[in-house]
Amino acid sequence: MPSLRSQLLACLLLGLVSGRKVPANVKNFYNTVVAQGECIDKLASGFHSIEGDSGKFSYCGDHVNDYNVIYIQGKNGTLANLDVDCDGIQGSQADDGRCESSGDTQSITSFQDIVQGYKTGQKDLDSNIHPYVVFGNEGTKKHWHKFDPQDYGIEPLSIMAVVCNNKLIYGIWGDENGDDGTEAMVGETSLSLATACFGKEMNGNNGYDGNDILYIAFPGSDAVPGAKGALWNAKNYTAFEASIRTRGDALIARIGSNSSGNCTGSSGYCHVPISSAPLTAAGSLWMGGQALLALIMAVALIM
Repeated sequence: MPSLRSQLLACLLLGLVSGRKVPANVKNFYNTVVAQGECIDKLASGFHSIEGDSGKFSYCGDHVNDYNVIYIQGKNGTLANLDVDCDGIQGSQADDGRCESSGDTQSITSFQDIVQGYKTGQKDLDSNIHPYVVFGNEGTKKHWHKFDPQDYGIEPLSIMAVVCNNKLIYGIWGDENGDDGTEAMVGETSLSLATACFGKEMNGNNGYDGNDILYIAFPGSDAVPGAKGALWNAKNYTAFEASIRTRGDALIARIGSNSSGNCTGSSGYCHVPISSAPLTAAGSLWMGGQALLALIMAVALIM
């Protein structure tokens, strides 16, 4: 049975990670996107957030040139919902049984080979640990709506930001939507990310149906933590999310500032170097939180 000290430490760490509010620049971006109603530069359209809806959700490139981000939006100010994806490693120590209710789980994610190539001992992503986003749509069915994020500079296992329930959660692009259903869908995350947003009521068959979740992807290699930039073999969500937070903080600094001056190469996509990216006031505060988190973890090791 865990000691009282370890239980308190776990609660404190969880609070530092999952209780963060949305910083002002991201909140302003969220409100602006919603107020606009729908995006103008639709990179791909015809997607569904909920089965049977209008199918008018799009991947949006309105802010590729200024903030270098791509996001999902529907019409009339709607964004996307949050379904739960349990693909990947099954039955790990972090598995609390909530994925058992899923009726379409696959034991592999889209970028399993890349995860294995990192040589950390991690064989694939784990929905119970890794806060991944299902982003992009593939399929071979006739008239199936498709979108390949890599065509727009978004790299596999790159960091994404999710605004949900008045929180900002960092995740990674870890899986894609296939054509195994009747409609091309958007709006899905791993169980661990869904739990960070809405609590343990989330499970493999119960997500969040409100179309107010903002999914933000970041084109460019600077969004990819790589083998050494994230704790891929983490044993829980808290440890993994903490490992990508500094890079996430730098990436969201793109939003609300003109990063077009850093555009290089023929692709036209902008790259904000992690070492030089400006931090918002909230981001600076989070950096302090990261240091505090490291201190707490160090103390825990010697106690």
